[in-house]
Amino acid sequence: QVQLVESGGGLVQPGGSLRLSCAASGSIFRLIAMGWYRQAPGNQRELIALISKFGNTNYGDSVKGRFTISRDDAKNTVYLQMNSLKPEDAAVYYCKAAAFREEYWGQGTQVTVSS
Repeated sequence: QVQLVESGGGLVQPGGSLRLSCAASGSIFRLIAMGWYRQAPGNQRELIALISKFGNTNYGDSVKGRFTISRDDAKNTVYLQMNSLKPEDAAVYYCKAAAFREEYWGQGTQVTVSS
């Protein structure tokens, strides 16, 4: 089992920045990738960014050039640096961890972008 705890969400003005954190615990040695998804009311959950155990990254088209995913293996934590935030970035952001034939989700953290 893997447990994920997200933090860092909140209210930010358009154009501002936030950094989300996802701390993993448990059987983290089994993980092959971690990432961030988001879901706004009435929308499907969408991929924001992924990072593999080898450090390869992948981003959703809507955030390329603005968001950066990174990880600190010593802290078992994945980060999502979000810059140039737009109102349409507002959503609940979820951390996901993937192992072979398994996936784990965090509880989500709310990001609100409003002036």
